[in-house]
Amino acid sequence: MEDEKKLTTRRLVESAVMIAIGTVLSMFEFKGPWALGGGITFCSMLPLVLISWRHGCRWGVFAAFVHSLLQMILGISNVQYATNMWTAVLIILFDYVIAYSVIGLSAMFKKRMENQRVALVLGIMVTFLLRLACHYISGVAVWEVLWPNELGWAAPIWSISYNASYMVPEIIITGIVAAVSYRPLRKYYQGEDLR
Repeated sequence: MEDEKKLTTRRLVESAVMIAIGTVLSMFEFKGPWALGGGITFCSMLPLVLISWRHGCRWGVFAAFVHSLLQMILGISNVQYATNMWTAVLIILFDYVIAYSVIGLSAMFKKRMENQRVALVLGIMVTFLLRLACHYISGVAVWEVLWPNELGWAAPIWSISYNASYMVPEIIITGIVAAVSYRPLRKYYQGEDLR
């Protein structure tokens, strides 16, 4: 019973620290010369991936949900652009809550694949593509309606181009850093230090 209590406390503290690191990293973004908008961070989602890998997808989704609320508070100015309640709900769900919460599923291949490094990178790719899908939906349903793009592109093409211009580099950077860091940090990814 005492060990379970310690493990729960450790999981809460680790998650709080990882969410804080992810939040700070998200504040340091750079604009790629190819980007149509949005910012690219240096692995701001990797701490959420690590939580999922150490504590499982259920806890990972919970931690990512908490992170999504912090991101929403930091980006609350985006919600003010909503012209009605439904637009605000779409922004909150597809730009923040669902978009970030899906990152907590990044350990989905951990128990299904023998090669754990490949499982890690594949989990990152799938969950980040789910996040991209959320931003795409928001771009078509909300942002293109509020502000049609200046290039005159059709809403679906503009939304995928805009969102992929920062999400694809985010996927590549995070996938490479995770793959390179997996071997030296394997016991942490696998949660071996928790036993």
